[in-house]
Amino acid sequence: MNENKRKTAIITGAAKGIGRAIALKFAQNGVNVVINYRTTDPAELVAEIEQMNVDCLAVQADVGDFEQAKQLISTAQEKFGSVDYLVNNAGITKDGLILKMGENDFDAVVETNLKGAFNTMRHASPIMLKQKSGAIVNITSVVGLHGNGGQANYSAAKAGLVGLTKSVAKELGSRGITVNAIAPGFIETDMTDNLPEVVKTKLLESIALRRYGQAEEVADLVYFIANSKYITAQVVTIDGGMS
Repeated sequence: MNENKRKTAIITGAAKGIGRAIALKFAQNGVNVVINYRTTDPAELVAEIEQMNVDCLAVQADVGDFEQAKQLISTAQEKFGSVDYLVNNAGITKDGLILKMGENDFDAVVETNLKGAFNTMRHASPIMLKQKSGAIVNITSVVGLHGNGGQANYSAAKAGLVGLTKSVAKELGSRGITVNAIAPGFIETDMTDNLPEVVKTKLLESIALRRYGQAEEVADLVYFIANSKYITAQVVTIDGGMS
């Protein structure tokens, strides 16, 4: 905790779900947290984090927009003086079969899930290069590795994130900066709660552990990878044995 006391983590899409759990994990370990959100009010989360004796800043920004992503990173640096961790968690879904998928649905998912990660990495990397330290963790998905019917846009964006992760890791590694990706399977969130029971049953049968993952389990892995100095350019799957 003492080692991380003055460090700062930016978590995109942090107001709820996996992003919320990741923000709490860093805060619990004495890291100052910048919560990025687009629509969901994170006031309750900010209050919870501030009770942990760390500083917390909420910044509303659409990371899919290049300039808004730039403002997010610069605001964090101005507030805390450094950007030590960047977790690209922001993502959306607009599912549909390829025969019916509209161009706007494809573009919107790629813009947030893939270009959003590029935008934040593009603006954070000069800061990390100057510091000669930093860790970037991108949240991809098992569907980015194996595909999924009805999610061509989401799968393509998450697969692109894998290539982006590995390429940037090679560019930044000589300065001690690690870049990795985490590929969750089915994690218990609002999205899985709303699935029909027949779908839930079928999904659980495909998971070796016969349960959904918890957001806190993903957060534990993210924190571990972010603090592993000799792991970079990797994609680590957390899916209960599904794949």
